[in-house]
Amino acid sequence: MSAADDRLAPRVRALGEAVDAAEGRADAQVLAKARAVVERAGERVAFSGSYTVVALAGATGSGKSSLFNALTRTDLARVAVRRPTTARAMAVSWGSELPHELLDWLDVTGRHLVPSGPHDLSDLVLLDLPDHDSTEVSHRLAVDRLVELVDALIWVVDPEKYADAALHDGYLKRLAPYADVMMVVLNQADRLAPAELDRCVTDLRRLLDSEGLRKTPIMAASALRNTGVKELREALARTVSAKQAMGRRLSADVTVAAEALAGELGEGSVPVLDARLKDRAIRGLGEAAGVPVVVDGVRRTWRRRGSVATGWPFVTWLARLRPDPLKRLRLDLKSGEHSPTEVNRTSLPRATAVQRARAEQGLRELTDGASKGLPRGWAQAVREAAHGRESLLFDRLDTAIADTDLSVRRGTWWWALFGILQWLLIAAVVAGLGWLFSGPVLNWLGFPPLPSVLWYGVPAPTWLLVGGLVGGVLLAVLGRALVEIGANGHARVARRSLNAAVGAVVAEDVLDPVQAELDRYARARDAVRIAAKA
Repeated sequence: MSAADDRLAPRVRALGEAVDAAEGRADAQVLAKARAVVERAGERVAFSGSYTVVALAGATGSGKSSLFNALTRTDLARVAVRRPTTARAMAVSWGSELPHELLDWLDVTGRHLVPSGPHDLSDLVLLDLPDHDSTEVSHRLAVDRLVELVDALIWVVDPEKYADAALHDGYLKRLAPYADVMMVVLNQADRLAPAELDRCVTDLRRLLDSEGLRKTPIMAASALRNTGVKELREALARTVSAKQAMGRRLSADVTVAAEALAGELGEGSVPVLDARLKDRAIRGLGEAAGVPVVVDGVRRTWRRRGSVATGWPFVTWLARLRPDPLKRLRLDLKSGEHSPTEVNRTSLPRATAVQRARAEQGLRELTDGASKGLPRGWAQAVREAAHGRESLLFDRLDTAIADTDLSVRRGTWWWALFGILQWLLIAAVVAGLGWLFSGPVLNWLGFPPLPSVLWYGVPAPTWLLVGGLVGGVLLAVLGRALVEIGANGHARVARRSLNAAVGAVVAEDVLDPVQAELDRYARARDAVRIAAKA
């Protein structure tokens, strides 16, 4: 293969990658045509890649079959008054053997081998196609199929029908990208005077130029007089020796398919997931899943447990009567509250309509931002990716919250210290009371009264009673302040942990699928850009 053909291989691969990436997201017909180009390119190169396949195509009465016989120096093509005369495509190959695999792929059963003539036509396969304007539908279908497969095309026209709309509108205009692998032969030139022939060729040139076929050469010939046939045979020999027709045809196929697919993909920049919208979506889903409720539960649980552990024992029993918030939510710690409970569901209240609406709005803003500027099919794919697991999303969020370690333990070391001090102060109160009321009891029992002890002029029992009471209250107040600081700190830690858990679920179920679609779109854009570079 030539250097141009070597450049074709990565373009074909890129087109295949673009088709795979755009599957289900671009127009089905565009994808089908592009996929057919990829398959056809691989098959064409594999089937006798050294051969050049050229087809003679034309309308009824153009003299196409006569020109075919003149070029091949045979009478293989049937020439008759009855129209159409060419029912099935016929192939002639020059060289030592017929390329049967290639002709099988082309589905051409009529095949003949001729030795090379003065002009080296070895490795040329020349096809005589049925008339493209035949009244037989099967003939027209055969022409359409082979026009898509051959390496080069020679359109044979006559002075009367060279401007026929069936040819120009049906074939030439849409084949403009293949201008450099096509040729137009004005046959039956012997019917025109030299001046008329010049005017006819000039008008035909004008028509072709207006249709984007400036690179398509025009030759005048007469199969009947054998004029121009030698020049046409020489042009075929140059085409065969250059070994570029197949590569140019396939390159044009890839370019056409890539440009059509590029039109489906659009030209805007690839959207990027906005960090602000991601955070808003995570916050909205976290709120709907109950993160604020759990954070408040952590704060109140820490506050309750701290108050029980460090508060004044005379009133802490009241705090014990209040239910533990985390226990009610099934987010408590068992085994003495030292290890997380083995549950994967909570008893959190269902999200309110407002919370659901806020969460859905966050997701909608995220997907709208991610799909902005995308073609319709891809924008729909982004939305489906974002909502594909929505039915299970809140269950998974609930499980993630249940599995989050909230770091709420029994307490800290200073809780135990405060508890010991409180009980010592309670002991002082009891001792003071006992000392104060010990006189009557001892007197009733016949024992002498306890000695009177003064501290700074105040009886010791009074010091013990008042000091124990005041000290207990002050210690409880200090403990409450410290517990409140700890409750707020643990609430912040819990919020971070819960947000991380919610973020992980949202990333897996929403953000990652959306990003995968955007990455897929970027790959398709990059691939089609490579494929379109001829």
